[in-house]
Amino acid sequence: MNQDTHRAITTVWRQESAKIIGALSRLTRDVPLAEELAQDALVAALETWPKQGLPDKPAAWLMTTAKHRALDRLRHVKLSGDKLEQLGHELDAREAMIVPDFVDDLDDERAAREIGDDVLRLMFCACHPVLSLEARVALTLKMVAGLTTGEIARAYLQSEPTVAQRLVRAKRTLGEAKVPFELPRGEALTERLGAVLEVIYLIFNEGYTATSGERWIRQDLCDEALRLARMLVRLAPRESEVHGLLALMELQASRAAARVDAQGQPVLLLEQDRSAWDQAAIERGLMALEAADRLATEAGDGLGLGPYALQAAIAACHARAGRAEDTDWPRIAALYEALAVRQPSPVVELNRAVALSMAFGPAVGLEIVDRLSEEPALKQYHWLPSVRADLLSKLGRNAEAKEEFERAASMTGNERERELLLRRAREQGH
Repeated sequence: MNQDTHRAITTVWRQESAKIIGALSRLTRDVPLAEELAQDALVAALETWPKQGLPDKPAAWLMTTAKHRALDRLRHVKLSGDKLEQLGHELDAREAMIVPDFVDDLDDERAAREIGDDVLRLMFCACHPVLSLEARVALTLKMVAGLTTGEIARAYLQSEPTVAQRLVRAKRTLGEAKVPFELPRGEALTERLGAVLEVIYLIFNEGYTATSGERWIRQDLCDEALRLARMLVRLAPRESEVHGLLALMELQASRAAARVDAQGQPVLLLEQDRSAWDQAAIERGLMALEAADRLATEAGDGLGLGPYALQAAIAACHARAGRAEDTDWPRIAALYEALAVRQPSPVVELNRAVALSMAFGPAVGLEIVDRLSEEPALKQYHWLPSVRADLLSKLGRNAEAKEEFERAASMTGNERERELLLRRAREQGH
């Protein structure tokens, strides 16, 4: 297959799959079936487009193909005790066939809102409590973000077969439970919100620093995560962590233009041109953080800021520093300590080690990093040897630093990141 065609199909699928699956779920009232029909349409595109060329409206082509598959499936369902319900489904599907395709109506505010609601419904269905938290997140990443099984596995530091099996079981469980395609309210909303927030966070992270491929940043995923977070703020305006996550992503996204150079190579945080940071995004982020802080205080539960808001507060420290040397590293270290209490993990501890090294010297950070080297969850986490290499370099232990940078490079799946790490390894010889 022509690489350009394959890339175009992949891009269309990333951008439109959630909308297609959401619309199909509304028609069939069966989320796993909708995902299967959408996948059938994708296979048809992979078979047809390389021969016939890309259609003028690729997303409309996929949706129309999936709708036809849905009608075919409904026609062949054997009439039984639920035959009236099945006939009702078919009627809904037939009616949908004469409505202008959803991708033609994106400029219409009502249609765009309906599509957005479909995506939110899809997220909350995939995050239903009949599934384990890990299954909810993996399934939503697959259906809403269009991530591959491999990308989900890397995001969770797990093996691809493990994630694949989890996805199969999750879809089976969701289908057997006949989860309704609707937005939850009240306690049901709160119950599922944590998983939805985690999904959006992981989508953003995959876009912010891609785990594989040629690009350091996948802006489409960052934009999708921000869009979903803004929708959630409208749905749950009194939830501190919803505002906290939006704040975190706005502040992180504000650096996008400065994170790569003219050749697309990564530029590390302390080396970035801060005049290129998006001040409007920073203001939006700080406002969202203020809302999160206010709501956490009003809750009066004594817990203070949640994990996302704490990470946003860390990002705010960077955003407020006009120069890298003005960064309040002791405060960042204290915020990571608070985060470790709310959400203990080896990754949080690794980030705390970096902050402590910046505040009090590389030897302090290296002591923590060396302890983390025995953590099973970090065995395949390339940032561990990368951080260790940086600290060793600052301590003048260049030969060891070179070895660690090379080890980190061998563990990453992102080509740009690998080039950066190998360049830093070569620098240790000078």
